[in-house]
Amino acid sequence: MKTCTRILFLSLAVSALAACAGTQDKSTLSSATRVEAPSNLTVDDAYVARVEYMARQRGVEVHWVNMPTKHRTTSQ
Repeated sequence: MKTCTRILFLSLAVSALAACAGTQDKSTLSSATRVEAPSNLTVDDAYVARVEYMARQRGVEVHWVNMPTKHRTTSQ
């Protein structure tokens, strides 16, 4: 009975490892491709400076996830 349990446990472990090894290629297919912002967008430096100034006054640390942007006028 002990041998049968060991064989069952080992076969389940090997099956689980094989299943995990088979999914590795799928996760690498979606490589990180950077999407460029349109050329008429720029970081709103004035807004960033105001927010960071107010945060420093209050003792808060700011971590920007998405920098605020503004549309830049294109003159030809």
